[in-house]
Amino acid sequence: MDKIQAEFFYLVAQKMAAKWLTLAEDGDHYRLAFDRKGSWSQKYNLVWQQLFNFNIFPASVAQKEINYYLKHQNKFGLPLDYRADYTKADWIVWTACLAKTKQVFQAFITPLYDFLNVSVNRVPFSDFYDTKTGRQVGFHARSVVGGVFLPLLKPF
Repeated sequence: MDKIQAEFFYLVAQKMAAKWLTLAEDGDHYRLAFDRKGSWSQKYNLVWQQLFNFNIFPASVAQKEINYYLKHQNKFGLPLDYRADYTKADWIVWTACLAKTKQVFQAFITPLYDFLNVSVNRVPFSDFYDTKTGRQVGFHARSVVGGVFLPLLKPF
């Protein structure tokens, strides 16, 4: 891809993001589904914008989401979205990396640590589990667990 193509796609991405901001706006957070008021989900892929300085979404988007997520955590972490209590460990870590402070980052990581420490399912690192019960939903010992090392790229 040459510079002209890159600039074109960057502008397209900015326009799409602006449209998303309008369609997903739901007061104190952004919706999972445009037509479902109150729906929500982890926006874990925003972390790549921060790491690569894409500046497609305003920084306020991540902050708004983080503030909302802190109110929706369960004993063993943040659910993927409003539809169920299960989550993905790697994506919790990516979401935690959106935090501006180590204290807020730790607020997401501590419940994940608790899950790994007390889960009755004694299997190699399960990345898919229930945030209320701490029980494995599926998956273990998968390569996606490498995603938990993402904080090494984001010093506080």
